[in-house]
Amino acid sequence: MTDTVQQAPGAETPSTDLTINDLNAMKVIIDIASSRGAFKPNEMVAVGQTYTKLTTFLETVASQQSAQPAAPATPPAPPAGA
Repeated sequence: MTDTVQQAPGAETPSTDLTINDLNAMKVIIDIASSRGAFKPNEMVAVGQTYTKLTTFLETVASQQSAQPAAPATPPAPPAGA
């Protein structure tokens, strides 16, 4: 016996892609949850390690993006008479 999930007609399938904005949101969620005491003391090590890895990753991505020159929105036009 298999269970199938049927989607309502016209409903879109949610995206499974994670973006940098999603990761930033996760960081904020961890900040809020920890400030509200959502984690037990014995869970704080794992939460802290994950938070540190997430922060480091986001900082690395941000520095790589700022180091890349902005790409032109449209390709340059070919020279006249070429």
